[in-house]
Amino acid sequence: MAHRFLIKEIARQAGLGVATVDRVLNGRANVREHTRNRVERAIKELETQELNLASAGRKLMVDVVVEAPTRFSDEIKSALEAELALLHPAVVRPRFLLQETMTTSEVVDVLRSIVRRGSHGVFLKARDVPEIAEAVSELQRHGIPVVTVFTDIPLSGRVAYAGLDNRVAGATAAYILGLLLGPHPANVLITMSDEHFRGEEEREISFRRALRKHHPQLRLVDASGGHGLDMPTEERVRHALNGGSDIAAVYSMGGGNAAILRALEARQEAPVCFIGHDLDRDNVRLLRAGRIQAVLYHDLRQDMRSACHHVMHFHKLLPAASVASSSSVVVVTPENIPDHIASRFRD
Repeated sequence: MAHRFLIKEIARQAGLGVATVDRVLNGRANVREHTRNRVERAIKELETQELNLASAGRKLMVDVVVEAPTRFSDEIKSALEAELALLHPAVVRPRFLLQETMTTSEVVDVLRSIVRRGSHGVFLKARDVPEIAEAVSELQRHGIPVVTVFTDIPLSGRVAYAGLDNRVAGATAAYILGLLLGPHPANVLITMSDEHFRGEEEREISFRRALRKHHPQLRLVDASGGHGLDMPTEERVRHALNGGSDIAAVYSMGGGNAAILRALEARQEAPVCFIGHDLDRDNVRLLRAGRIQAVLYHDLRQDMRSACHHVMHFHKLLPAASVASSSSVVVVTPENIPDHIASRFRD
């Protein structure tokens, strides 16, 4: 029986005497089948323990490439860093590239540079366009797993997506607005940062579908394209409101909420309900002030834990059953801001 362990180690693991184990390993006669099975099982257990010891502390370098406003990328960075000490049996070492805007060619160049220098994995928040999808596929061909985070690129060959279910988020927003606005006709302002971010596109598709089905009396006024940044978002909203529409509610899918409110206040608009996404510093402040009524929140730490686990599973450091699931959509109002979020953003 092939093995690489000392007989006394096998005997200790199996709970048998050294002489008995010696007879089993050397194929001698007069050995019961039960005893032989105990020795075989002990060797397998020792092999598993050896694998765990070898993987303990194994360093995984991961690249975090995110196109997002600073207020959100800061939250991603904080969430991942808070999880690092808990990611047994590996030691994950992130390298961050966080930019508010990136062209397609810039994202592709970054991903190709990762191919050249090597990495154990990439967490990617980028637009779903063919050039970026092909760059992700190139990483995969070089054995570098990519996990898309918060917005997916499903036809890219990425190993997994980690983030909230954006379709559920959009339907949830439609349900809340329908309850608050009632059966009367009204205008709802919607904003996306960029239609090529699939996550926001999925929110919008689901939101529009739910309104068509359940609340056809609500008319949408679209002010998308501001990249979630304050100045361009405010400009987009001002332009969209030039038609003179009275806005009863807002669903902001891409951020820049303080800028949206400035544009509305300039026209003396006071929407009944304003729904945003993510508990960043701006949104917590606006919730506390009662200027927005609800935020669709998902636990970024859970999402980043899921992303890390997918990379660890790829490198055979975790079984599939141990990979953390992504987060669920939670409706946060001024009355139920999570304590760990509230404590970070004390005024």
